[in-house]
Amino acid sequence: MKFKTIIEPFKIKMVEPILMSTEEMRIQFLKDAHYNTFLLSSDQVIIDLLTDSGTSAMSNTQWSGMMLGDESYAGASSWFKLEKSIRDLTGMPYILPTHQGRAAERILYGTIGRKGKTFISNTHFDTTRANIEFSGAEAIDIPVKIENSNEHFRGDMDVDQLKELIKIKGAENIAAVILTVTNNSGGGQPVSMKNAKEISEICKAHHILLILDGCRIAENSYFVKHYESAYHDYSYRDIAIELCTLADGFVMSAKKDGMVNMGGFLALRNQELADACKNLLIITEGFTTYGGLSGRDMEALAIGLVEVFHPDYLHYRIVSTTYLGEHLHKLGVPVILPVGGHAVYIDAAKMYPHIPLDEYPGQALVGEMYRVGGVRSVEVGSVMFGKYDEQGKLIPAARELVRLALPRRVYTQSHLDYVIEVFEHLMKEKSNVRGYKITKETKFLRHFTAHFIPLQSELVEQKVI
Repeated sequence: MKFKTIIEPFKIKMVEPILMSTEEMRIQFLKDAHYNTFLLSSDQVIIDLLTDSGTSAMSNTQWSGMMLGDESYAGASSWFKLEKSIRDLTGMPYILPTHQGRAAERILYGTIGRKGKTFISNTHFDTTRANIEFSGAEAIDIPVKIENSNEHFRGDMDVDQLKELIKIKGAENIAAVILTVTNNSGGGQPVSMKNAKEISEICKAHHILLILDGCRIAENSYFVKHYESAYHDYSYRDIAIELCTLADGFVMSAKKDGMVNMGGFLALRNQELADACKNLLIITEGFTTYGGLSGRDMEALAIGLVEVFHPDYLHYRIVSTTYLGEHLHKLGVPVILPVGGHAVYIDAAKMYPHIPLDEYPGQALVGEMYRVGGVRSVEVGSVMFGKYDEQGKLIPAARELVRLALPRRVYTQSHLDYVIEVFEHLMKEKSNVRGYKITKETKFLRHFTAHFIPLQSELVEQKVI
């Protein structure tokens, strides 16, 4: 017998109180945070959809495992548990633990990247691009064109563009091809096994390093199982293992599908490259058997890499995200469809067509979500990815998106229903919303710390630090 209602496949043992703020309070909170929701205090937020990174609720098994944490500096028993868990998943012999994914990116891309080198991805995420560009290399995105994509796998990489770029750049100048599963900046869309195999074959033929960014590999495996007929009878974990066989390296921010609050790693097949990366690991993170992690972190991660593939959990996870996305779509909210695994993405430029791109419609939506309902989210548009030309004019991002990222095992259906109700109010008021001006920003990753003012306020001189 099947039921329409999808319940959370867990019981709640501990609760964290939420301050049910008023709109008047939130207007002041937002002003004090310079209209950047990253700068809000967490206790000022009712529903926090800023990120799914490190915000998961851990299981009782993970918490009990943390009590076994071996905090020895070298050769801790907790390290060997984590090493086995990662090796069982990736099949890669050389494992470098880091405190989170961006540290693993910095170590790998800082080792193989330099001026004259190119990295190619279905879509580089913000920290990935920043680490690559900091090394002096360039980062190029080649997501599949929607008209050429499988409707269920719009996170794929464009195979024809990859072949063309190899001809233009020369295989010897391509530091790596990075396949991100799921494609976070591309709307959280999954990558098909078919596409991954095609990319792998091209890279092997040209002796180009293929790196799998697998921070959401379990969620990607869900879509492969349900929408690629050849994999219907595979387990989610077996699909993930097969994906890993296609790559030369694996980078993971374990704060996503590792189901932990802190952790990451780099796994490699090549010993020479691994040795080069270990030098930087020791200098910047820690010894090779802990990296930037405590023993208790490693215990929790070793368990999380197993729990994340549990069928009941993955079904609940994807269905919950779909529930939110489909209900927003019914309200007329311009949601990116199909809905991905970890987040709902909204096209802010379509929601606020009256706001010019250089007035950041995505940031406007982020501000309105918080003002109206205390819901925190993140702009994934021209604040995050926009650049300036030589005259200082904004070159907008390809899309003006806002991401509602769902933490794992944290919110119930009533929380999602509240978010839907917030959007009912936003849709009624959308014609009155105005854009923002950036008044302070950094050169890299400005969205984390930038200051804004609403355009109806008195404008001040822009400062770059």
